Amino acid sequence: MSYINKQMKSACKHCEVEDLPLSVQNSPFSKEQAEKLNELLQLLTDQQKLWLSGYLTYPFAEQGTNPPGSTAVAEKPVQTATKTVTLLFGSETGNAQALAEAFAARLKEMQFTVSFSALDAAKPKDLKNAGYLLIITSTQGEGDPPDNALSFYELIHSRKAPKLDGVQFSVLALGDQTYEFFCKVGKEIDKRLEELGGERLYPRVDCDVDYEEDAQEWFEGVTGVLQSSALPPSTAADATRPANTDYSKSNPFQAEVLENINLNWEGSNKETHHIELSLEGSGFTFEPGDSIGIYPENDPELVERLIEKLGWDPKEPVPINKKGEVLPAREALLRHYEITRLTKPLLQQAAVLFGNKGLTALLENEAEAKAYLEGRGLIDLVEEYPPEKVEVQAFVQMLRKMPPRLYSIASSWKANPDEVHLIIALDCYTANGRVCEGVCSGQIAGRIKPGDKLPVYVHRNPNFKLPADPDVPVIMIGPGTGVAPFRSFLEEREAEGITGRTWLFYGDQHFATDFLYQLDWQNWLKNGVLERMDVAFSRDQAEKIYVQHRMLEKSKDFYAWLEKGACVYVCGDEKQMARDVQETLLHILETEGNMTREEAEGYLQEMRQEKRYQRDVY
Repeated sequence: MSYINKQMKSACKHCEVEDLPLSVQNSPFSKEQAEKLNELLQLLTDQQKLWLSGYLTYPFAEQGTNPPGSTAVAEKPVQTATKTVTLLFGSETGNAQALAEAFAARLKEMQFTVSFSALDAAKPKDLKNAGYLLIITSTQGEGDPPDNALSFYELIHSRKAPKLDGVQFSVLALGDQTYEFFCKVGKEIDKRLEELGGERLYPRVDCDVDYEEDAQEWFEGVTGVLQSSALPPSTAADATRPANTDYSKSNPFQAEVLENINLNWEGSNKETHHIELSLEGSGFTFEPGDSIGIYPENDPELVERLIEKLGWDPKEPVPINKKGEVLPAREALLRHYEITRLTKPLLQQAAVLFGNKGLTALLENEAEAKAYLEGRGLIDLVEEYPPEKVEVQAFVQMLRKMPPRLYSIASSWKANPDEVHLIIALDCYTANGRVCEGVCSGQIAGRIKPGDKLPVYVHRNPNFKLPADPDVPVIMIGPGTGVAPFRSFLEEREAEGITGRTWLFYGDQHFATDFLYQLDWQNWLKNGVLERMDVAFSRDQAEKIYVQHRMLEKSKDFYAWLEKGACVYVCGDEKQMARDVQETLLHILETEGNMTREEAEGYLQEMRQEKRYQRDVY
């Protein structure tokens, strides 16, 4: 029997007899202390006395020592498995962080001590002493780490990487199979942790955009292994679902469409829609920088074409999730499955399922297979390489779930608590001889009218937030629909009565047809909510002018704002705009700050760490 259990047993026996009053003679207390303790003891129940006895002796039992003045022989405490878990995340858009926060909360409910932070905040000694190390990370663009995982990624691949002997780890990787480097960062971190001596606690799980079920399975698998180490049992709660929320990603709110207005004037090459959705009854709140997720529907004509081509019965029941729920084939393909984009894994699965020799031959030439994926969709595949005979149930098993589309919120909850505004540009292009539209943007532009409803949820983005101090200067760079969060920023500041120290760089194609929210910016410039604005309309002159050119024109002022502690926000296209803007930032630091390239990169990295350089790019 341990020391603490002996003390509790002794306390139980003591409760069975009349309490003896404390005095200077029979205790180590002074007269004043004994009188106060006697007064307290008269007010306590036997159960309270028992609890207090264990509470007071517990610190000595943990140390394996006796309380001062005690003659009892302390036994060595029973060794139990550690309950400390280090949970780290790398997140750009907030998905990985939201999962990590939900899992951390569940681990705490299970009586774990959780060390929780972004990957960049973890020190080498924290990793060496982690014991149990869980990592959740996404992959950005062409296989790059999220901004808040860059330092960690560089650390573990450097000579300074800590040895992880004795550390047990597991990695949950988030990605998108439509990208060539699917879950690349998670895979590389998983491999590197093993090379550094770590032991894999549970196999890595790679998640596509519909990550909830796979993430939950990973969490249950990890906690199952921990439970086998004599750790407390789990409860049945779904760790991926936010607490005290009725509507969420897995249970979206049906939001009524209040307005659907094309913001571009006649003659524009673009079609950009301002959407207002009613959130009344949802219980949703949001902050500037957050997004709305929309579950779109596929084009009904495309669904009919696919069903007809494959010779299916549109009413035939097909599964829509791992729980075994079923819907008629037409409805399942309309709302629950991605039927537009082709990916390499889908092509490989189709080659096995279709039994088409031509498709098998295509996959034998990697260059030809990669070229085939460009601009083609699922309907092209089944028309050009038709299967001999394939059942709808088998066919949908190779499809991925319909991923939600995220759109930056363009309004302030404080100004409009029962509604939310979005900017959605129609994605329209010609590929393989046919006109194609984005799944969600095509639905918004062509089929959604006021009074219709859209399934939505709020997607938190903790990595794109206004500074807590309203006096900190704010520089916003957002061409096209990238200006959405900055409309939210300024509407929020106006609602709070904050003016000054804001500077917006905005760009589009033509001033006359594409100046989104022109009246809003002008009103905010008049009332002081927006202090400065520079615009770049790329096609209004022979030589194209973009936002980065306006930044260079104002480089002295730009650098002066940086030196005064300004926060810089960039939103929009990642592949071209965001890279050009970052290169321009570095150039301004080099020229105006008299820095070397290395010093400029260090300055920008410091801004990242201080949350003074934030990006929401896609």
